[in-house]
Amino acid sequence: MHPIQAVIFDFDGTILDTETHEFRRWQALYRDHNRELPLQEWQRGIGTWDAFDPWAGLPDHVQQNRQAVHAQLLETIHADIQAADLRPGVRAVLDAIRPAGLRLALATSSDRAWVTRWLEQHDLLGHFETLATRDDVTRVKPDPELYTLAVHRLGLKPHQCLAVEDSLNGATAAAAAGLHVVVVPNEVTRTQAFLPEWGRVDGYEGGLESLLATVRN
Repeated sequence: MHPIQAVIFDFDGTILDTETHEFRRWQALYRDHNRELPLQEWQRGIGTWDAFDPWAGLPDHVQQNRQAVHAQLLETIHADIQAADLRPGVRAVLDAIRPAGLRLALATSSDRAWVTRWLEQHDLLGHFETLATRDDVTRVKPDPELYTLAVHRLGLKPHQCLAVEDSLNGATAAAAAGLHVVVVPNEVTRTQAFLPEWGRVDGYEGGLESLLATVRN
C-alpha cells in the first residue's frame, strides 16, 4: 500500500493560477504611476493574508482614491480569472485521485465563497471531500492550522497525506502540520526559496504519479 492515503491541494496558484493574474494587474497599476512592484515583496503575501500591503508603495493621491481604484482593479482581476483555464494538467491529476484509491481535500487561506465560485465554474467542487478555508480557522498559512483541520476532517494522520502547494507560505504550513509536501510553483512563485527536503515538480504533465513519486518513505 502506498504510504499516502489522501492528497490535500491548495487552491490559488496551485489549481487555478489566480496569483499571476493578480500580480500582473497590480504591477501594471504601479507602472501607471511610475513605480515598480518588486516580485520578491509581492511573494511575501502569496498563500497567506495581510502579510504585504501593496497600497503602501503607491502615491498618496492613489491611496486617497483607494476605494474606486481598488474596485476597478478587482474588476479587471476577476475578468482575467474568469477567462482563464486551470493550470495545465491539473484536471487530469484531480480526476485520477479517486480511481487511484486516494482521498482528496482542499486547504486554502482564501475564503469559502471565493474557492467555491471558481471550483463550481470549472466543475471541480464535487471532487473534494472537504474544504478547509480561512472561514474555518483563526490563523491562515504559514500557520499549520488549515492543514491540521483538513487532516482531522479526513480522519487521517498527517504522514498519510500529501500537500500540493505553489508557495513558500503554503508549503511551510503543510510541513509544520506534519504532511508530506510537493511544490508545483507557478510564474510568480518559482523563484521562492523552497526547502530542499520538499518535493518539487515544475508542472502537472507527469500526472498524479509524478506528485506521489516525490514522497520519501
